[in-house]
Amino acid sequence: MKPVGEGDTVEEYLEFADEAAGSPVFRAWALGVARDPQVRALLESLPPAKRQPNLVFAAARWHGARPGAYDELRDVLLDRWDEVRTTVLHRATQTNEVGRCATLLPVLAQLARSGPPLALLEVGASAGLCLYPDRYSYRYTGAVEVTLDPSDGPSPVRLDCVVEGHPPLPSTVPEVVWRGGIDLNPLDVRDDDAMRWLQQLVWPEHEDRRSRLAAAVDLVRDDPPVLVRGDLVERLPALVAEVPDGATLVVFHSAVLAYLSEQDRSRFTSLASSLRGHWLSNEGAPVLPAQAAAAGPGPPAGSAVGPTRFLLALDGRPVAWTQGHGRALHWLSP
Repeated sequence: MKPVGEGDTVEEYLEFADEAAGSPVFRAWALGVARDPQVRALLESLPPAKRQPNLVFAAARWHGARPGAYDELRDVLLDRWDEVRTTVLHRATQTNEVGRCATLLPVLAQLARSGPPLALLEVGASAGLCLYPDRYSYRYTGAVEVTLDPSDGPSPVRLDCVVEGHPPLPSTVPEVVWRGGIDLNPLDVRDDDAMRWLQQLVWPEHEDRRSRLAAAVDLVRDDPPVLVRGDLVERLPALVAEVPDGATLVVFHSAVLAYLSEQDRSRFTSLASSLRGHWLSNEGAPVLPAQAAAAGPGPPAGSAVGPTRFLLALDGRPVAWTQGHGRALHWLSP
């Protein structure tokens, strides 16, 4: 994933077309935008960080664009641009993909085995759905096959993940004793409008993700997380201070740092590296180039992770390549 705001609109949409291979609709729409100067002129009137394909496409769907040929998108953008623009400017791509918990879990469980129970602090938390890895069920397949349920039995949310290599898959779901998050615009799981927007951000063909999101929202509504509004660098130290003594702090994030400037990414990584506890990152490889360089070549051709991948790192040390929606994990050799 390229840091947001870098590169021109054609390049950004062509790159997204490659990333969206799992969505024929979004791939067609992205290629259409890249070839359409009239639509691009509208998008280029937006601030660079607001030209993101997933945000624009979700806003267009919010205002009536039906999944289908490029003309479905084009007609809404041209005919209802003022409404689409307002939605783009007032909303964000806070996808909150709970599937990523499946790729985070092996590291979280390993930390819990070697120390006290976990205190999870997510930056860029959106509605906080990824703060509940202990409440979901898991099914790992591939190189190994493992099924895990929470301590009180199977969850209504089950996360499936293909495993490559030899990750330290746990035999039990780790205990979490505290959870909190930071976001510029935290979403309340009890807010029906905000939850409908999260549903809109899921790619059109991904019904499994949409169903999983709805189930996670229903689960978390019974025990909403503590979320604070603000800049992740400025608010992080104060929230860390609230973590109870005797817990293993893990500050984590997925697909967040691309939305920061290079200067703010540097500030955050310096801060995260200096905090007590651990720092767990799951970001597109270009976002943290030093980690990508340390990881070496990506997975081989044919890997379930796919060509557009995230890099999972613990305390700055790469441990795995992951598929962006949590569908696959390629563990790196020690």
